[in-house]
Amino acid sequence: MRSMLASRWGRAVLALLAGALPALAFPAPSLWWLAYVGLVPWMLLLRAAPTGRAAAVAGWLGGTAFMIAVHHWLLPDLHIFLLLLAALLGLLWAPWGWFVRRTLSGRPGPGRFAAALVVIPSGWLLAELVRSWEYLGGPWGLLGASQWEVGPALRMASVGGVWLVSFLLVAVNVAVTALATGPRARLGAVVALLATAVLTGSVWAWAPRPERSGDMRIAVVQIGETDSARERFDQGERLTRELAGRHVDLVVWGESSVGYDLRTHPALVQRLSRLSKLTGAPMLVNVDSRRSDGPGIFKSSVLVDGDGLTGQRYDKMRLVPFGEYVPARSVLGWATSVGRAAGEDRRRGTEPVVMHAGGVRFGPLVCFETAFPDMSRHLAAEGARVLVAQSATSSFQHSWAPEQHASLAALRAAETGRPMVHATLTGVSAVHGPDGERVGAWLGTERSTAKVTDVPLATGTTLYARAGDWTLRLALTVLVAFGGVEGTRALRARRSNQRRLSVPAPARR
Repeated sequence: MRSMLASRWGRAVLALLAGALPALAFPAPSLWWLAYVGLVPWMLLLRAAPTGRAAAVAGWLGGTAFMIAVHHWLLPDLHIFLLLLAALLGLLWAPWGWFVRRTLSGRPGPGRFAAALVVIPSGWLLAELVRSWEYLGGPWGLLGASQWEVGPALRMASVGGVWLVSFLLVAVNVAVTALATGPRARLGAVVALLATAVLTGSVWAWAPRPERSGDMRIAVVQIGETDSARERFDQGERLTRELAGRHVDLVVWGESSVGYDLRTHPALVQRLSRLSKLTGAPMLVNVDSRRSDGPGIFKSSVLVDGDGLTGQRYDKMRLVPFGEYVPARSVLGWATSVGRAAGEDRRRGTEPVVMHAGGVRFGPLVCFETAFPDMSRHLAAEGARVLVAQSATSSFQHSWAPEQHASLAALRAAETGRPMVHATLTGVSAVHGPDGERVGAWLGTERSTAKVTDVPLATGTTLYARAGDWTLRLALTVLVAFGGVEGTRALRARRSNQRRLSVPAPARR
């Protein structure tokens, strides 16, 4: 190990391995506990870097490996392009690597350790924030999302969103790293860990909880793998017929469940309308087709009832880079020749929509959009009592992607205090209550079925829904303040050196 640390190439290999390690905390492995210590090997490597530049390089390499590990299931689609994107996004962890070395190198005293406890998590959040921009890939694989099945973490998400969970996870890793660095920081590390436990307990006891208020019977129709749009529609129709007499309030099909423009296919609308009359509930289907009223392909959530199209429609606003469009296609269009990147760009919707069924308002989201905390928070603010996501990960059926995607419903539900139904075309489908807890069993990728769930509703709101992304604002404030302190210190050191050099040497006799 010492020989690898002494070698530049050895440090590079260790940085890649250490950066990839935290990915095991996410589904499918779901080693959630690893998130509390998984950054420690990486941080130990960073604090031991010989220079700040070396730490930044190790941060970049580790960030690249982390992005590849979390998104490895995209390799069949993007091939070499995934490596290039990961290397680009990995640069966001270069400043973080420098922060770790600056605050934890040597034997940090109480002051530097206290700075590390807020600066290092803030630097991590900066990387998560920038890469969460939809045109850079979106907020998939945020560290806090690994805690989707941990009750105390979900309570934290109701206060500060997934961002607060990420911040505290990194802070715990900082404290554990300090325990291994020397006696001067150990007392502070123990105090920090105890303070985190007390904070978590306080949030659990006193943070407002949504109040349960009735339920809504929602049926998820998971069609399963099919070979054509026609077969997909027929299978969805057959499964929906099984819901007759089940007294459901809403039937939901997954993303791309209808491959035709319904406005030009009245026969299909009639079939859906008959299904709605048979089940006694409106149906939310998802249309993936070229429209008759304009150019381009849209993905749209469309509500149909016994009278036909209700006029309630939501067009997907945030698209998957390369999967549904190619950014700067004139420059990056070659990606279509090395993988399964989109041959034609999908069109974007312009605004979110709140629909209503059975007297209950609900907010639809389509696939990739469930990764964005702001979208579900906006729908809750607009009065949605249920969040309904229509998704499809059929291209990645036998990878970690379906489980990772379904787990996001727990975070969005906990953040907003609104239950979330995650209905997929081919699995995994899931329902999570207003506290983020799982409601019933997941429908795995091997299932083709219709399942009815009594979804618990709630009134009230969460602190995160009211206050928004205050954790991000706090982190940015910390980094600005730290930059000011470091800049002032560097300026003083430069002036001191200039004064020393300007003093004339004593004359020789």
